[in-house]
Amino acid sequence: MSACEPLGAPRKAAILISSTRAALGIYEDASAPIISDWLQEQNFDVMEPVIVPDGPAVGAALTGMLLAKPSVIITSGGTGLSPDDTTPEETEKLLNFTVPGIMEALRAAGRENTPMAALSRGHAGVTGATFIVNLPGSPSGVMDGLSVLTPLLTHICEQLEGSHAHH
Repeated sequence: MSACEPLGAPRKAAILISSTRAALGIYEDASAPIISDWLQEQNFDVMEPVIVPDGPAVGAALTGMLLAKPSVIITSGGTGLSPDDTTPEETEKLLNFTVPGIMEALRAAGRENTPMAALSRGHAGVTGATFIVNLPGSPSGVMDGLSVLTPLLTHICEQLEGSHAHH
C-alpha cells in the first residue's frame, strides 16, 4: 500500500518552489517534477506546482495553497543561509505546531550524502489538517527528503484525519 492511500478519492497535495532564479525564468526548476512524480506514486492528486521568488512571496503562496485544503504541501528551496532564504520563517508563522523529528530525520539522511545538509533550516509542521514540510532546493536534497517521508506520510495523513491507530 502506498503512502496516504485513502478509501475513495486521492488526497490533494501542493508543491511550492522558492527560487528567485526559477521564478524569473533564468533556469528551469528540477525539483517540482521529482516531487510531483513521487506524490503521484503515493496516490495524491497533485495541484500545479507554484514557483515564487524567495522571500515574502513564499508566505503569500502558502496562504493561498492552504485555502484549497491539501493534505500535504511540500516546499523546495529557500532553506539555506542566504539573506533571502526565508522559506522557514514564512512557513513557521503559518504553522499551528511543528514536528521537529521530521526535520531531524531529513537533515540526518541528507548528511549521509553531503555535510551541507546540516545547513538546512527548514520546518515540518501542521496547519489545520495540512502537513507542510520544507525540503532543500537541490534535486538530490529533495530525493533524500522524500526517502525519509515515504514510510511516514501515510501515518501523518491518517492522524491528521483523526485516526488514532499506531503503525
